[in-house]
Amino acid sequence: MTETHYASCTLCEATCGITVTTDGDRVVDIRGDENDPMSRGYICPKATALADLHHDPDRLTRPVVKRDGRFVKVGWDEAFDLVGRRLRAIRGEHGKDALGVYYGNPTAHNLGLLVFGVPLFRSLGTKNVYAATSVDQLPHMLAGLLMFGHQALLGVPDIDRTDLFVCLGANPLVSNGSIMTAPNLRKRLRAVRERGGRVVVVDPRRTETANTAEHLFIRPGTDALMLLSVVHVLFAEGLARPGRLADRMTGLTELRAVAEGFPPEKTAPVTGVAADDVRALARALATTERAVVYGRVGICTQEFGGLATWLVVVVNALTGHLDEPGGYMFTTPAIDLAPLARLAGHAGSFGTFRSRVRGLPEFGGELPVVTLAEEITTPGPGQVRALITAAGNPVLSTPNGRRLDEALDQLEFMVSIDPYVNETTRHADVILPPTGPLERSHYELLLALVSVRNWAKYSPPVFPRGEQQRHDWEICLELAVRLLGPDVPLLRAAGRLGVATLSKLGPEGIVELGLRAGPHGLLRGGLSLRKLRKHPHGVDLGPLQRRFPERLFTKGKKIHLAPKEYLGDLPRLRRRMEQWQPGELVLIGRRQLRSNNSWMHNSPRLVKGKPRCILLVHPDDAQRLGLADGEQAVLSSAVGEVQVPVEVSDEVMPGVVSLPHGWGHDRPGVRLSVASRHAGASINDVTDNKCIDELTGTAALSGQRVTVRALAATRS
Repeated sequence: MTETHYASCTLCEATCGITVTTDGDRVVDIRGDENDPMSRGYICPKATALADLHHDPDRLTRPVVKRDGRFVKVGWDEAFDLVGRRLRAIRGEHGKDALGVYYGNPTAHNLGLLVFGVPLFRSLGTKNVYAATSVDQLPHMLAGLLMFGHQALLGVPDIDRTDLFVCLGANPLVSNGSIMTAPNLRKRLRAVRERGGRVVVVDPRRTETANTAEHLFIRPGTDALMLLSVVHVLFAEGLARPGRLADRMTGLTELRAVAEGFPPEKTAPVTGVAADDVRALARALATTERAVVYGRVGICTQEFGGLATWLVVVVNALTGHLDEPGGYMFTTPAIDLAPLARLAGHAGSFGTFRSRVRGLPEFGGELPVVTLAEEITTPGPGQVRALITAAGNPVLSTPNGRRLDEALDQLEFMVSIDPYVNETTRHADVILPPTGPLERSHYELLLALVSVRNWAKYSPPVFPRGEQQRHDWEICLELAVRLLGPDVPLLRAAGRLGVATLSKLGPEGIVELGLRAGPHGLLRGGLSLRKLRKHPHGVDLGPLQRRFPERLFTKGKKIHLAPKEYLGDLPRLRRRMEQWQPGELVLIGRRQLRSNNSWMHNSPRLVKGKPRCILLVHPDDAQRLGLADGEQAVLSSAVGEVQVPVEVSDEVMPGVVSLPHGWGHDRPGVRLSVASRHAGASINDVTDNKCIDELTGTAALSGQRVTVRALAATRS
C-alpha cells in the first residue's frame, strides 16, 4: 500500500517542500509540494535524488572499523567503546588540543547534529575545531558581529519586494539561493523584471543567472575595489542618504575619507568594470526606492573577502536600503537563535586565540580550515593527533586537498560520523554511519535565519530508523558519555542518566521549547510543535519586517559602518591595486544544479549525461595557450596539477578559467561506485591553502593564479 508523506528537501538552502510517495520501505516518487508556502511545488533535480541516497547500496548503515587496512562491520557498542578508549587515551597523554574536529555544511540542514553534535564538539575543550564556515560564509558572519554585534545577524535580500537586485559572486539560479533561503529563484527574479525592476549580475562568468539579467564582467578578487568606488560615487555626488537609521550609524566620516582614494577611474583597469558602469550602478542604487546588493560565496572566498562582504553592507546602508522593505533585511524566525546564543555566550568572537602554526585568527571558536593539515603534521604541544569528522569531506572541499589527504594518514586515530567511505573517511579508523535525510525528523533551525520570508515547518521522518541504525544526535550523545564523562563508575552512571534524559527530550523537545519561547510562540498565542504537526506543509509567518534598532546587539544599539578591523585592512587592498599586472591567469570555481558539493555524485540520475567536470577557457586565452575545444589540458598551480578536458567559451572573461567544485572521486579506497565512474578532477588539488584572506583567515579559493597547458604539448 502506498503512502504520501510531506517533508522538506535538506540538500541545499532552498529547503523546498516535497511529497514522498512510499510503498513499504521503498520510495516510489518524490515531487514538489504545491502547498508548501515557500516553494509552491518547485523542486530542482537534487530533490528526486533523495530516493537514490536512501536506497544507495554503498551507504553504510552499521559501524565499520578498520582492521589490517580493511573496513569490517562491528556492533555499535564495540565501535563506541573503541572510539571512547582511543580518544580518551590520546587526550590524556597529549592534552585537549590533541583532539581535532571538522564538521561540514550539511550540519546546517541536520536538526539533530545542530542541537546535539555541535555542542559536543565545543564541549571537548579543544581549540582545534574546524568547519566549512571558513571556506564559505565566515566573512558574512564577521560583518554581522562587527557591525551589528552578533554573528547570526545576516542580512537577507527582500527579493520579493525589491525593484533592483544587484548580485555579486553568486549564481542563485543554480544555488537556489545561499544565505538567502528562497526556492524557485528563477520565478522570483522574473517577477522583479515583470514589475518593471532590474536584475544586475556582476561576475567573472556569464552564469545561468547572468544570462537572464544585465551582466557586468569583473576580475576575480576585485569586488572590494569596485564596491569602494561605488561608495566613492555615493559621497562625491551627494547620494549617500542612510535614511531612517542614520542617527544609529557610526563611521560615516571615516568611510567618506577612505573612499576618496578609490574613484572608479582608478579601480576600473584592475576590476575590468568600466568607470561609467560603476557610476551608473551607484546612482541606480541611490535613486531606486527598493533596491538591494547581495553578495555570496564568490565574494567571501577571495583575497579580500572580509572587505568585500563588509562593503556590501555599507552600500546597502548608505543608499537607505538597510532594514527596509525591498532591501537588506533581517528575519523574525520562529525559533530565534540570536538571543539564545547570546545568553549562552555565543554571540561571536574574533581573534581571541590563534592557530598554533600560522597564527591565524579564530572566529566563533573555530580556526580556519586552511591550517588543519599543518596542525596535524607539525610536531609540538597542541599538535592534532586524533580527528573527529562529521558531515564533511574536507579532502575535496578545502584547499590543497592532496596535502590534507597525506596529513590524515599521520593521525594516531580518526573517527567519522558519515554514511559513506569517501575521500576523507577512507582514512578513518572507525566510521559511525547516521540515518539518512528521509529517516530523521526535520525542522529548519538555521536557515530560517536567512529566509526571504518568515515561515516554520516540522517534518516527521518518512521512514523509521532501523533497529541497527542510529541518528546523528544519538551517536553524539553516546560519544559524549565516553568522552566527557569521568572515569569514576558512579559519576559515569550519573552522566548516562543525563544522556538518557536528553535522549528522551530529543530534537523535538528542543524544537518545542524554542517555538514556545520564540517571537511567534505560545507565550504570545502562536506556534507550538503540536500546531506544526497539524500543518505538515508548513506555516507562513509573513514577509520580512523592519527589525532595527531593537534587533541590534551592539552597545547603544549602534550600527558600526567603519570597524577598525576593516579600516586596518584597506592598505593591503590599496597595495594589491597598485601592484596588479595585466596578463594574470586566475581560477574560479562554479556550482552546478545537479551537484551538491562533493557528496551527491553517487546518484545515477545526477551524474548521467555528458561529463560536467570541464575547464572553461576564453577563446583568446585558448588561442594564446594552444588549447582546443574538447581536448585535455593540464591545470597547474603552486601546489599541484590536474588533468581536465577544455571547453572554449566566452562565458568566462579573458584571463579567467573555471572548474566546478566537488569532483575528484578517483582516490584509492573510496567506496562510491557511481561517483568513481564519473570521477572528474578536484579543483582543490590546485588551490593553495596558503592563499587566504589575511583579515579573516578564509580560504581564497577564487582568483588563485594558475597556468594551463595542452596535454598534447606536455607529452611531446
